[in-house]
Order: sequence, then C-alpha cells, then structure tokens
Amino acid sequence: MTKNAFCFSLFIVVVGLVAAAFRGGAAYAATIGVEVVNASEPTLCAETDNVYVKLLGEGARHFRIEARHPSYIGAIVADRTVADYSNCERSTEKSYEFNTRRVTLYESREIWLIGYVWERYWRQDDVPVRVGGRAEHGLHMIQLWIQGSRGPEEFLVLYPPDGYWRVRPLTPAHLKSTSYGSSFLVGPIVEGERPLVEIAEVRFDPVNRAFYLAFETGGGASVRVVELDDTHTVLGVAFDRAMNPSVPFLALRSMYVMPGNADVAEVAWRERDSRSWTLAPIASFKRVSAVEEVWLGRTTISHHNTSAPDMIFGSFASAPGD
Repeated sequence: MTKNAFCFSLFIVVVGLVAAAFRGGAAYAATIGVEVVNASEPTLCAETDNVYVKLLGEGARHFRIEARHPSYIGAIVADRTVADYSNCERSTEKSYEFNTRRVTLYESREIWLIGYVWERYWRQDDVPVRVGGRAEHGLHMIQLWIQGSRGPEEFLVLYPPDGYWRVRPLTPAHLKSTSYGSSFLVGPIVEGERPLVEIAEVRFDPVNRAFYLAFETGGGASVRVVELDDTHTVLGVAFDRAMNPSVPFLALRSMYVMPGNADVAEVAWRERDSRSWTLAPIASFKRVSAVEEVWLGRTTISHHNTSAPDMIFGSFASAPGD
C-alpha cells in the first residue's frame, strides 16, 4: 500500500466491527492468549524510555487498550510533571523544538483534532492525516480534545511519523489536570535503535471517534475511543488482517529508574482461564505466555509524572468466524 492509497470502505467495515464488539455484540470470537516479553534496559536517567514491553501472538486481531488513573490518584495533592535530567548524559537534547505550525483538522461542539509541526523531530516521515476530504502533510503530532464537564481537555495524542500514542482519562475533580506517562505502539513494530510503527496514512472519523491507520507494509487498523470519563479511557483496536506472529503487534514504552521514580514500576498479568493475577517488579519480569490481560503501572506514588495513568491491555481475540 502506497502513502496515497487508502481503502476507506475497509475503514468503515473495520470500525463497524470494533464498535459492535465493544457494545457487547457477537463480533468477537473467544479471547486468546498472547505472549508478553520484557525488553527493557536499566537506566539512571528519568527522561529515557528504557521500558519496552512487547506483545506477540498468532490470531490477535481485536483488543482493548485502557488508561486508568493510578490507585493512589485520590492521594495526590501536588502533581509533579517537570522533567528530571539528573544522571542524563545529554541533558539538553530534545527530540523536538518549538512548533512552527498549528492547524485545526476538525472541530465540533464536542471534539476537535489539532495538528502540530515542529522545527525538528527525530523522524522526518511525511504521513498524511485525513479528515473527510481534507489532508494535512508533515504533521509531527495530533491531539484529540473533548469538551468535558470542566471545559476542554486533551486526552489522546498520536505522533504519525513513528506511530507512538499517549492516552489518559479525564481529570478527577480534585486536580486541575493530569499528566501523560507511558506511550504505546499499535501495528507491526519495526525494531531498531528505537521501536516504531511505519504508518503510511492516518484517517480520522469524527462520528465514530476513530482513527484508521494504513501501514507501510500493507493492511491497517482502527483505533476507536470506546469509553471516556474521569476514571479511565478505553480504546478498541481492530486489525483488518492477521498479523505476523513473530512481529510485535502492540508495545508499551515507558521509564523506570526505581520505585517512586517511574512511570511504570510493576507489571501484573492474568493467564488464560486463570482467576488470579500475578504481580512482579518491571525490573525482574522476563516473559510470560498465554496472557489474556496485562497491567503496567505503579502502586507507589512517583515523583515523576505523578498522575500518569496505568495501562491495561486485554480482551485479545481473533477475527469474527476465526
């Protein structure tokens, strides 16, 4: 699939399937287990994405991604979001500079989509972002906003050149705002100096609050906002074809120095048909198979991105009829 080629009819079908599934319909086949592999590396720098947890599995074409406030969210008095470059080798280096262009891609009374172009980004790949008949080129980041009960809130971010996403719930009543933390990747992950997903094109459907990603290697996925409130945000993901079982189809990127200085400090998982969870420190976790649900987060209050959400991946299923 070239960057200029896009199958919109397929997009509508996939979004319809994922919408039916998350309404409790019969679009999902039985859940399946996936393999979770920890490829993280130790670091002393709190601004390094050293946590890399990847998911692989044959037949996983539908799943849920949930961002949930940490269990200690009610105890937060002062949120800490300032970057900490102590123990970092290159404390002044940034992957981007100031934005040079801001464009509104879509706007209604309820939601709007904003795009940004920066002076510099680590990967200069032009990924068209389309809304209806309009296409914008060269965007480094897009933000999805919603008109909440307390005013406008940004809750979802995508970086089209490398396929990184961030998501968070709406802000609880006792805080002014909350921070992002971990990032995630959806699609066939290319592993190199930095893992990424090569996206050929992004299309946003405001009616379904869904993004369709066309991948450079062919095929695509829909990422739809299923639930959104001040407790959690849930995304429904559907691939339009089976993924290569030897290539990660989903991954989390985050940071960990030590408990209390981490965006992810622990991992918990529930194996297929199990009625209990297993919890382990992220630093010692290796891999596990046949996982139906995995949680990555914190039980200890962190002074790095204190309010950043925990991430939960689950409800892995094959295509209807598989």
